[in-house]
Amino acid sequence: MNTGRWLIVLGVAGTIGILVLISFLFWPKVGITSTKSVLAGQSLHVYFTDPVRGNLDASQFYVTKSNKKTPAKLAYGNGKNSLQVGELQPGDYTLHIPANSFGLWKRAADQALSFTVLESIQPVTSIKEIENFFERVKPQGRSEIMEESSSEDKASGGGNDHSKTNQQVAGVDEADTVKTDGDFLYDVLNGDGLMITDIRNPNGMVLASKTDFTDGFYANQLYVDQNKVVVIGGQNLDAPTSTMDQNITEDRIMPMHQLSVIRVYDVTDRMNPKLIRETGAEGYVIGTRKIGRFVYMITNNQPFLWYDHPTPVEDQLVPKVFDSAANQQVQPLALDKISILPGAMEPSYSVITTLDIESGEQGGVDTKAYLGSGEQLYMSEEHLYLTSTNYQDNQQSTSEVFKFILDKTHVHFHQTAQLKGTILNQFSMDEHNGYFRTVTTEGNLWDERNKAKNHLFILDENMKQVGSVENLAVNERIYSARFLGDKAYMVTFRETDPLFVMDVANPTNPKVLGELKIPGFSNYLHPLDEGHLIGFGYETIAKKNPQGGAPIIQTGGMKISVFDVTDFANPKETASEVIGGQGTYSSVQHDHHALFIHPNRNLFGFPISVYEQSKRENILNLQSSGAMIYEITAEHGIVKAADLTNRMTNDYMDWEKEIQRLVYSGNSLYTISVNEVNSYTLDQFTPLDTLERASYTSDSVPPRESIEK
Repeated sequence: MNTGRWLIVLGVAGTIGILVLISFLFWPKVGITSTKSVLAGQSLHVYFTDPVRGNLDASQFYVTKSNKKTPAKLAYGNGKNSLQVGELQPGDYTLHIPANSFGLWKRAADQALSFTVLESIQPVTSIKEIENFFERVKPQGRSEIMEESSSEDKASGGGNDHSKTNQQVAGVDEADTVKTDGDFLYDVLNGDGLMITDIRNPNGMVLASKTDFTDGFYANQLYVDQNKVVVIGGQNLDAPTSTMDQNITEDRIMPMHQLSVIRVYDVTDRMNPKLIRETGAEGYVIGTRKIGRFVYMITNNQPFLWYDHPTPVEDQLVPKVFDSAANQQVQPLALDKISILPGAMEPSYSVITTLDIESGEQGGVDTKAYLGSGEQLYMSEEHLYLTSTNYQDNQQSTSEVFKFILDKTHVHFHQTAQLKGTILNQFSMDEHNGYFRTVTTEGNLWDERNKAKNHLFILDENMKQVGSVENLAVNERIYSARFLGDKAYMVTFRETDPLFVMDVANPTNPKVLGELKIPGFSNYLHPLDEGHLIGFGYETIAKKNPQGGAPIIQTGGMKISVFDVTDFANPKETASEVIGGQGTYSSVQHDHHALFIHPNRNLFGFPISVYEQSKRENILNLQSSGAMIYEITAEHGIVKAADLTNRMTNDYMDWEKEIQRLVYSGNSLYTISVNEVNSYTLDQFTPLDTLERASYTSDSVPPRESIEK
């Protein structure tokens, strides 16, 4: 009998042990995200995927240095979802997390986090420092190479005499595929050459010159500065031939690296452009800007890394650069031009190249590389900001924002900040009166454990957070944003389109003033006047879910909205226009440079392809393609001014004749495609002339008696 009891007891104990083991295996882990380093004077921000339990004081966390406790300032962030660790001197530290921080059924993924407080950012002194960096971030970095993103307030969208590129910040020019100075069109739409078209006579346009790129160079953007044209593009950089080649197996394909290049042409004679300078850096373009005579190019470079083989040689770990001055060939960047960004978590470089286009054939260029990737770019006249996303278990979690000071051709790192969430694009960032403002989306749609939510953050000149509005529009994400002076506007979406109006006049106390919910969403917001915005996006259609639950949301035609925000607490949609049906597309949805603006005539235009759904079949048909122009005012709303589309007989468009940009000069309008330019009157949009450019090469441009210099 006693034996039986003991057997029963042992059986219960065994069951309990099994239950404990199963509970441990399936014990929910709380993710913890933090950078590995911060600058002295900055706090380390540690983010938790679940809030710390209510009765746990921040003092229960502690910091050690050389295995000894050291004083630190510890404070919770919003909702106990983060912890700030500050007031530490330069050195190596470990943050210890209490075992019961998140309650009985949740445990921390890490019980200790190591980090470094840096006194300042200094150039590396040896290749070993770079090797150590790549080894440290290897498990956390993403493997793909960052492709070019254009992803770019009130600024110029046009002047009194001719079009200007639609740019975000006054005084900070942005590159485009087409530019005009009022007399000529300059474009690199074809990629393999620079086209200059004489438009001084809109009834008789002439191709002044075509400069072919015959060395593998492919252009994708340009700037125009009086008698100089700056062309930016890339060409393949041959993979290094070394022992690395011998390590490539059949299932491992060597990625092709690119050299991003800035070329400066003297176009004093528009019939005969002359290449006077070129410089470049290895990597893919994140973005470019031009302030006066200085062109800034930011590239992302991910070196060839084979972690299961011996450490690569130096010229594989360091970005390559070149400059035509002094016949400099492609060569590794000097180590004293390379630094490691605090908080960097990606195995790649952000390379900043600056060129003074007035420096002629010598000097005037500076290139610096920073270990740590860049994704989005924002620039004011004084500062450059780069963003990088830190990932936790393949989930987007926090963003690092790096601030640089501009000094002509010199760019100096200043400070960094870590923020919850990810930053959508350049319009999600702004600098005003010395403060940096941004909006972010944290979490994911359709993820109940990590719901999407949106935040506004304001940071001072040293990138310390001074104000915020958090947890807006839960279960939605940001689709567009715009900062205009003391106001910020943000559009989120999941089922409806909430437009948030926020007061950011007081950096330490920003507030949501109003909210508007309407069907559809805006991908781009543009200021119309002091009290009105234009939204370019899509209408949405809510359909019944056959399985029950939330309705199914589908996009419809392209939608233009006018928002009245004169009453900040009560924003209104006062006008709207829907073009076509599902599938209708305009490049203005993702590229604000595609927006044509004539401010004096209140005209707004864009390229467009119009689709309609077949009534008999559930398919989309391309109805027309071309461009559309609207007169948009606060008083009269949205009025169609011109339909420059052509009816389509096929389900595809000849891409070489598809309109890419619209510009104006004087009283004439011009539509530009790869191989064709058309001119119209601005009054009635009457066709004037068509210039076919398809068959022209640099040797077959029609002769002209004279081109004014």
